[in-house]
Amino acid sequence: MHVLQHLRDSASVTPSDLLFAALAGVTGVAGSYAVAGYTRRFVVAPIDAAVVRATPGSIVAFVIQNVGEEGHFLHIALSFAVATGLLAGAAIVGLSVGRRFGRDAMGVGLAGVLAWGLTVLITAEPLLAVGAAGPVAVFTAAGAAPLAPPEHDPSRRRALLSSASALAVLGASLGLGRLAPTDTTGGEAEAMDDEVAALMDAADARSLDISGDVPGLVSTFEEFYNVDIAEFDPELSPGDWSLTITGEVDEDLTVSFDDLTDRPVERRFVTLRCVGEDLNGRKLDNALWTGTPIKPLLEEVDPEGECGCAMLRAEDDYFVQFPIEALEDAFLAWGMNGRSLPRSHGHPVRVLVPGHWGETNVKWLDEIELLGEEMDGYWEQRGWHGTGPVNTVAKLWSESRLDDGAVEVAGHAYAGTRGIERVEVSTDGGESWRDADLSDPLPGDDVWRQWRHEFETDGVHDVVVRATDGEGTRQSQERSESFPSGATGWVSETVGE
Repeated sequence: MHVLQHLRDSASVTPSDLLFAALAGVTGVAGSYAVAGYTRRFVVAPIDAAVVRATPGSIVAFVIQNVGEEGHFLHIALSFAVATGLLAGAAIVGLSVGRRFGRDAMGVGLAGVLAWGLTVLITAEPLLAVGAAGPVAVFTAAGAAPLAPPEHDPSRRRALLSSASALAVLGASLGLGRLAPTDTTGGEAEAMDDEVAALMDAADARSLDISGDVPGLVSTFEEFYNVDIAEFDPELSPGDWSLTITGEVDEDLTVSFDDLTDRPVERRFVTLRCVGEDLNGRKLDNALWTGTPIKPLLEEVDPEGECGCAMLRAEDDYFVQFPIEALEDAFLAWGMNGRSLPRSHGHPVRVLVPGHWGETNVKWLDEIELLGEEMDGYWEQRGWHGTGPVNTVAKLWSESRLDDGAVEVAGHAYAGTRGIERVEVSTDGGESWRDADLSDPLPGDDVWRQWRHEFETDGVHDVVVRATDGEGTRQSQERSESFPSGATGWVSETVGE
């Protein structure tokens, strides 16, 4: 009986065990980062994807409305915590088993094997999983090391030394993780750039001379906003990529990257706006895209046009449903501003659907499923209103005092494929209005325009801006939040001393 009691007592988890298990978990995550870098091979990445998929739509909507762009840190933090907890659990099991059987080496080995197995199960990367397993085994061994006689009270000293060692491991892992091989595909210069150069020059010539912080008519890679459902982008090379058109068709069609780029090439200016941004947010950008129309591909598999809608799926498990008529002028893009797509913008191929919210323009596209009836897409399942057309908006992004004492206000206006016909500015809170100067339209149907307005001021002014689209419809004055159909209203700012 005494022996059994001793075994039970020796297998119990102590505060010291929890400390060393926590250190093992933290350093195990750091070790994974050291060998995998901040890529999808990092142990946190698949957990983050699972967290994103499992989060209820009501919570997603609440976070977007109340936390905003910083909300994505919540799911990343949770993913780090889960990864740390799993690896710490491996250490706890190892410590408990080693103590129960009086064989510390067995417990250390078990902890390492469990950490390795968990990491392989999560990442499917057996070799890189050693990066997580090694630190877990080391700190399990530190926790299992026999204590010196009590009069020396070594526990505090050992905890301090182990914590310092963990900090050293974290520092080294951060450095190594930045050096770890990562996918750098995307962003290379295109072979054919004469037409691109001419179009970019034309866009530059049409930009207004604005004193304040307002982007030109073509956003750079660095300026262009970026929103994804998860933290870690897919890593695909053109050689690895293919697009399959499947569903209610007689025969599936699979197109390789070379097949796609051999098709007729077009270059289009297309503007994208984020449905989740606030009314005067900056998630609105324009680029010159290189690609090919999607319609001929759809006609190859459905020549009679019998399918009414299509589900577009991406490598990152994102999916969006469109009526087929919405894809009539859609575009498969592999180039951006004269270079191949950056990985963060969908390398090697994404879709651009004119006049629709940016979130529906699927990155890393790899499948189009033709359907006989509608199905909810990713954001529709989470309470948003799906693939409707963008709302008209005039943004007020800049206020500048000019040399002559006048004030210049400026920004961009966008209405999807309806175009922008007019931007009006009021400097008295909406009592009276004047037309703003507009940049000349860029080629294309789905593009923004710059606007600017200069006025004399002798004090504080309530400046309001509104746009009228190419169909003669004025931007709605009624204010609404971004959820569920995009923010609406007139932008207003207090300007002056």
